[in-house]
Formats: sequence, C-alpha cells, structure tokens
Amino acid sequence: MSMAVVGMIAGMALGFAGYFGGFGAFLLVASLGTIGFFAGRFADGDLEPGDFFRPRDRDDHRRR
Repeated sequence: MSMAVVGMIAGMALGFAGYFGGFGAFLLVASLGTIGFFAGRFADGDLEPGDFFRPRDRDDHRRR
C-alpha cells in the first residue's frame, strides 16, 4: 500500500473522529495513530529503542 493511501486513510479516520466524537476523540485517535506508527516502524526493524535515547552526533560543532 502506498504512503499516499495510508495518509488518506489516516486523515479520514481523524476526520471522522473529530466530526463524530469531538476534539477529545480527535486527539485520542491522533495519539494512538502516532504510537501505532512507531510500533510498526519498530516491528519492521526500521527503528531501534536506542534511537530515542541517544544524542545526535554533532561532528560539525566539534570540529570548529
């Protein structure tokens, strides 16, 4: 499934949640979608748990 279709489905789900459930439901669906996205990336192996806790390398600033 292409990313455009996934984005369209996510947008429709958020739209329905916002329309029928109000702003609280919109926030709940958005936060659960975000958690699901990261869980899926982790399950696919694209993301490792240490990626959230390691500082980024800043070689540019160390050389100056």
